Amino acid sequence: MTRAHLPGILAMAAIVVASNILVQFLFGQWLTWGAFTYPLAFLVTDVMNRVYGVGPARKVVLAGFAVGVLCSLVGSQIQGEFGPLVTLRIAMGSGLAFLTAQLLDVAIFDRLRAGRWWRAPLVSTLVGSTVDTAIFFTVAFSASLAFLEPGNDVAWANEALPLLGAGPAVPLWVSLAVADWMVKLSLALIALVPFRLIVARLTARPA
Repeated sequence: MTRAHLPGILAMAAIVVASNILVQFLFGQWLTWGAFTYPLAFLVTDVMNRVYGVGPARKVVLAGFAVGVLCSLVGSQIQGEFGPLVTLRIAMGSGLAFLTAQLLDVAIFDRLRAGRWWRAPLVSTLVGSTVDTAIFFTVAFSASLAFLEPGNDVAWANEALPLLGAGPAVPLWVSLAVADWMVKLSLALIALVPFRLIVARLTARPA
C-alpha cells in the first residue's frame, strides 16, 4: 500500500464511520440517513479498482471492514432505548454483508473492466448492493435466524405490514430492506458521474 492509496482508505473509513452514526437517525418511515452515505463505499471501491487495480481495491475493502468491526464494538457498548445500539446479529449482518458485497464488487468490476467505462462500476455496484442488502437485513432481522442471538427480540421487525405501506403484507424488515435497496440502486446510477470525474482526475496526474 502506497501513499497514493491513503485517500481511498481514509474515504472508506469516513463513509463507514458516518454510516454507523447516521443509521441511528430516521429518514421518513422506511429509511435512515445512513442509507444515503453507505452506498458511497461502492464508489470508493470502484475508483480504487479502476485507477490502481484489484489488489489496492481489496486492501481498501479490508480497511473498511476493520473500521466497521471497530464501530460495531463501540456501538455494542452504548445502550439505547431498547438495549445496545448494535446487537450481535446487527454486527454479524453488517460485517458479513460489507465484506461479501464489496469483494464481489471488486471481482465483477475486474471481470468487466475492459468494457465501456460505465459498465464495470454500474454492474458491480448493482450486484454488490443487492447482495449487501439481502445479507444484512436477513441476518440482522429475519425470524428464521433467531438462533443466532436468542436473547435478542426482533419481533418488532417481523410484524406483518403492507410492503412499503401499500403492497402485500410482509415482515417489516422486508419493507426496510426494499427501501434500502431502492436507494442503493438509485445512487449506483448517480455515482457514475463522480466516478467518471474522479477517475479522469486521478489518471491525469503524473505517476
